[in-house]
Amino acid sequence: MNITTRVLLAAALCVAVVGCSKRVKEEPQTTTPGTSTVTQPQQPTSGAYGPEDLDTDACLRQRVVYFDFDQESLRPEFQAAMACHAKYLRDRPSARITMEGNADERGSREYNLGLGERRGNAVSSALQASGGSGTQLTVVSYGEERPVCTETSEDCWARNRRVEIVYTAR
Repeated sequence: MNITTRVLLAAALCVAVVGCSKRVKEEPQTTTPGTSTVTQPQQPTSGAYGPEDLDTDACLRQRVVYFDFDQESLRPEFQAAMACHAKYLRDRPSARITMEGNADERGSREYNLGLGERRGNAVSSALQASGGSGTQLTVVSYGEERPVCTETSEDCWARNRRVEIVYTAR
């Protein structure tokens, strides 16, 4: 075999290997209350959201935002989800969201109602910063009145420190 034939054969083998490589699409992970290392949900790259995307798009299905103890600032791992929900609001002007703020049982009832409202306002601000319209957003605080867990432990309290994103119109 001459050198030209060898080069062409090597090139053909490289093309075959690249063409046969398997591409794996990673599914985005959702965040759990006690963790800070997560894979971010991917934002849609093209096209407008439709109402069916609320149930099918992984980024839009992330509708609970968790907070640290006695904090109302949005954790960085939730920024990508806020961008997705803001895009949905831009694509669907008739859509409305209620942010339901919650707190764990520690603190007075009045304090926890205020904390839940501040958390809801933090999510609302993040949505607006990502392009969502304030006219599409409502904040409600339930304080400690709607726990998802009633045990007395840090894991349980972490699940109760949250804002739930509820679509009221699609």
